[in-house]
Amino acid sequence: MNVKRWLHEHSLKLLALRDTPNAIAGGVAIGIFFGFVPIFGFKNLSAIFVAWLTRSNILAAVLAGALHDVIFPLMPVIYLWEYDVGFWLMSHPHRWPTLTRLHWGGDFRHHWRMLLTVGKPLLLGSVVCSAPFALVSFFITHKIMTRHHRKRAEQERKEAAAKLEEPDIADEV
Repeated sequence: MNVKRWLHEHSLKLLALRDTPNAIAGGVAIGIFFGFVPIFGFKNLSAIFVAWLTRSNILAAVLAGALHDVIFPLMPVIYLWEYDVGFWLMSHPHRWPTLTRLHWGGDFRHHWRMLLTVGKPLLLGSVVCSAPFALVSFFITHKIMTRHHRKRAEQERKEAAAKLEEPDIADEV
């Protein structure tokens, strides 16, 4: 997969959207946020629902949420980082987690206990770590979309002025 080409194609799709810069930037921020949250299978549904609730652009949220596909090989490292941050925030006094071997055997209750033991810090860390990325992506996207809309309006204004200056063939006959 060519990352540069993928980013170029998806950025053109975002620029082609006909919506306000706030709505598109909000959709991108929501998609980036849910792209880093480990709710496997519910990322797009969550992004669509939150974008709908906030009246952001739903397509922009889905496109930005797909960004995690590009960095998929790095996701285990990102999830470990998010777990470390969440564990640090949840421990009193604050400490970094020690590396231990996980035991997957046992009964069904053991799996739920382990999921809650690992899942809580991972979810908290993912929310804390993805929020700044979402905020930065909102402002960058808003600036780009505002500039693009301004250029498009200026180009349409020039084209309309050029049409008015053209002599009408029907008037000459």
